[in-house]
Amino acid sequence: MSELYHILPSGHLESGATFHKPVQNLPERVTLNSPALDVMTDFKIVTAYTIFPLESIEEAQHKMIHRGVRLLLVVDAKNTLLGLVTSTDLMGEKPMQVIQNTGCTHVEVLVQDIMTPGDKLEVICMNDVERARAGDVLATLKASGRQHALVVDRSAPGLPQKVRGILSLSRLTRQLGVTVQTAEIARTFAEIETHLAH
Repeated sequence: MSELYHILPSGHLESGATFHKPVQNLPERVTLNSPALDVMTDFKIVTAYTIFPLESIEEAQHKMIHRGVRLLLVVDAKNTLLGLVTSTDLMGEKPMQVIQNTGCTHVEVLVQDIMTPGDKLEVICMNDVERARAGDVLATLKASGRQHALVVDRSAPGLPQKVRGILSLSRLTRQLGVTVQTAEIARTFAEIETHLAH
């Protein structure tokens, strides 16, 4: 090593220090004609939070609260996507149905018992999202009756899909400036359309 290298100055970590987290700066307000990318959470920019299928729903709820998210991707040890679980899944009827059907207790209900499995998930290609508008996203979510849609791409032909991001009805309504009072999907869309008509 002929070059001269210098020791960088160091110090002690201060009490109360925190850390940087990836942030995607989406516009606070959009219109139905805004680009769809303005309403998509992009996993190239922000972290996609995950959970294993054999973790409890209490652990899933803890992770959502701790990370400030309403959805977790369910993955195996190789990070293969198995499905997803949302806060609506955790707080809705699914856990009670599992308890009634199996006789287990609430703490024994697992993520795999209530998640939406991968083969039931609809995905949208990133190429289509890049050409779409926020109104197209709203129409797509309404047609599917879902609160979320995964956006996928491929790094090369023949390789597996990769989840690039997610489109969320709750994020979209916030950005449109619509206050939605209900979790029921059909009524949610009716409320959005009523609000946007004014």
